[in-house]
Amino acid sequence: MKAAASWIKEYVELPADVSTERLTERLTDLGLKLEAIECAADQITGPLVVGRVLTQEKEPQKNGKVINWCTVDVGDANGTGEPQGIVCGAHNFGPGDLVVTVLPGAVLPGGFAISARKTYGHLSAGMICSASELGLGEDPFGSGEDGIIVLPEGLAEPGASAFGLLGLDEEIIEFEINPDRAYALSLRGIAREAALAFDAPYRDPALRDLPSKAPAGYPVEIDDPEGCPVFVARTVTGFDPTAPTPGWMAQRLVQSGMRPISLAVDVTNYVMLELGRPIHGYDLDKLQGTVRVRRAEEGEKLRTLDGTDRVLSSEDLVVTDDSGIIGLGGVMGGETTEMSATTTRVLIESAHWDARSMFRTGKRHKISSEAGKRNERGVDPTICEAAADRVVELLTTYGGATAEPGVTVVGTPPARAAITMSYDLPAKVMGADVPADVTLAHLEAVGCDLVKEDTVVLATPAPWRPDLNDPFDLVEEVARIVGYNEVPSVLPTPPAGRGLTRAQRLRRRVGRTLAGAGCVEVVSFPFVGDATFDALGLDADDPLRRTVRLANPMSAEEPCFTTTLLPGLIKAAARNLGRGASGVALFETGPVAFPSEHGPAPIYGVESRPSDAELEALFAALPHQPNHLGAVLAGERERSGWWGAGRGVAWADAVELVRRLAAELAVDVELANTERAPWHPGRCAQVSVAGAVIGHAGELHPKVCQAFGLPARSAAVEIDLDALLAAAPATVRGPELSSFPVAKEDVALVVDAGVPAVQVEAALRDGAGELLESIRLFDVYTGEQVGEGRKSLAFALRFRAPDRTLTEEDTSAARDAAVAAAAERVGAVQR
Repeated sequence: MKAAASWIKEYVELPADVSTERLTERLTDLGLKLEAIECAADQITGPLVVGRVLTQEKEPQKNGKVINWCTVDVGDANGTGEPQGIVCGAHNFGPGDLVVTVLPGAVLPGGFAISARKTYGHLSAGMICSASELGLGEDPFGSGEDGIIVLPEGLAEPGASAFGLLGLDEEIIEFEINPDRAYALSLRGIAREAALAFDAPYRDPALRDLPSKAPAGYPVEIDDPEGCPVFVARTVTGFDPTAPTPGWMAQRLVQSGMRPISLAVDVTNYVMLELGRPIHGYDLDKLQGTVRVRRAEEGEKLRTLDGTDRVLSSEDLVVTDDSGIIGLGGVMGGETTEMSATTTRVLIESAHWDARSMFRTGKRHKISSEAGKRNERGVDPTICEAAADRVVELLTTYGGATAEPGVTVVGTPPARAAITMSYDLPAKVMGADVPADVTLAHLEAVGCDLVKEDTVVLATPAPWRPDLNDPFDLVEEVARIVGYNEVPSVLPTPPAGRGLTRAQRLRRRVGRTLAGAGCVEVVSFPFVGDATFDALGLDADDPLRRTVRLANPMSAEEPCFTTTLLPGLIKAAARNLGRGASGVALFETGPVAFPSEHGPAPIYGVESRPSDAELEALFAALPHQPNHLGAVLAGERERSGWWGAGRGVAWADAVELVRRLAAELAVDVELANTERAPWHPGRCAQVSVAGAVIGHAGELHPKVCQAFGLPARSAAVEIDLDALLAAAPATVRGPELSSFPVAKEDVALVVDAGVPAVQVEAALRDGAGELLESIRLFDVYTGEQVGEGRKSLAFALRFRAPDRTLTEEDTSAARDAAVAAAAERVGAVQR
């Protein structure tokens, strides 16, 4: 909302020493935040004066253009008193006219310096100015944007400064108005806040002597009083459609960010800015019969003033006459009754509309207008008559119109309910000393009618404050007037902490373990689309393709919440490799989402708390959102350097991450060969805990690496982190160390090539018994010595007892028991 400082001061008597900066500072304290203070004069330096055209000689040029060689009287502004010779290409002025003249040495907006220069065979010493050249946008005196500004006769003498005449020295304040303070979208509301800020006398522009309501005016009927509680209609006849908008009015419209159009339209816009009440005008000669307000029928159509044909909803409020719909109530008028350049009889509509309906209609039809902005936020319903009367006054004064005696007033403004508030509530909420008399004074200052009782006050909010509906709204009013800076800053005393939860401790342990393994944590966008799943090589019926679709996605290509962390991790890895990294190891923990079997969540009203059954239905509809852990390894796993060649990532690196995490969390995981996209079918390990599959690890499929731009042999891990942590014991015992020496035994077992090494290891571990301290696979051999379709697995077994030195018989027995168990379980034969 933009407002000229001088316009605000017309309604409030501010102290003489209050500057614009001080005014905006206090208004910001009250909630009307300052956006900017603009002054056009700041962009113009040097002499800008009134000149009178003495002579004007038209001179055709070879290029077909006709220029005017003028002499202009600028008084003593040029230091000589002699007329100024100026070349001008515009033609909307003539000898004797008063014009705005800029002299050499001045600088216009955009850094355009004015100097005496030779052009078209003359020495042109200055320029006769248009509105656009001065940065005005619109000429307040009606000459048009591209035409020379012609000043009214007698406005000033030649040589006088033109800054004040054009409003260039006016300070324009731009406010950021919160949606709940719709009253401040008017000079009436801003001035009221200024009066509140400085305890200054205030003149309400809506207070005026209104004409008698008898006899009745133009017939109006309201079929939906909830949607339109009040409708006021006034009529003027004999209006001169060619009458110009007065310069002061056009200037204020321009300063407020609106473009002057015609007197009839400009008057309605001016009153809207002045009082905050949107007004609409109809060409009375185009109306047919009684004006009626009703809800539209589904599918009815209307062509609005912007030339758009709109299909209406049964929720839309419309204005009709005998010919059909003539306007979208409170939002935009219809084309059939639009005022034009021939309109001489005008019906003025000043109606109050239901704010919720206005908001929904504006959003439904994608209409954003100054009137709609005010109606959808809530306007004072008690000033409809005053606003209509103000429009009539301006049309009769400046447009030569005659006001018809009839006044139509249908309906009454809706009553406001009183709010009960205890006297000490502001003090309790603010934590400051706010006496009861201060509370009452501030509530009266914002327009509340008060009924004082022993311990509480019944406050009826002012009609222009639809945002005040409960005691805490009143507390906010008291607080902003007292001053938020007066509210003490008191840090609450935190309760004694109970430390981290078990889940928090385990998640931190996971992060430290992966960081110790050389991984870096990242956070990626959790959104995917079909193209992502295609690049991962997932089948059409893969469960990961069953996603939760977002109502307002950030990207149409990725409209769904992800079911896997791998896409974001793979993209991050490819991005880092593409920027010069020789190798990456990234991990991420976060939720994924799977659709609920109960369908979409029901939508309940907000007027009361949902019942237990409704809450249960809401929670049942929530997607299943387990926390996953993902990791991607690509490029070099071990860096090359002076110490030797590096090593690239392999599938075993991904599996080792899982083993390392399991060991850290003291969870027994089972690994088995499997096939699962997006992993390589022969290099993918299935991760299970207590027989339940919780994830996979291994080498990514070559096609996946190619699709995402990763190097071949890149590896990945994804496991259900919640399931892994749930399997972790509540407490973990540290290892028991023995001071006795270790006994070493190595065994080489021949098994079928299809037998996983992990199964052989498990058999050896079970057979070796409690003396086994560790087991490690250190060699895999295939060749003629073991036969086709067979392989040799060499394991290093380490035995130790906690209470004695093991003998050779002890270790041999344990070794033989381990080999026997492997032979029985997987058919192993010792080499």
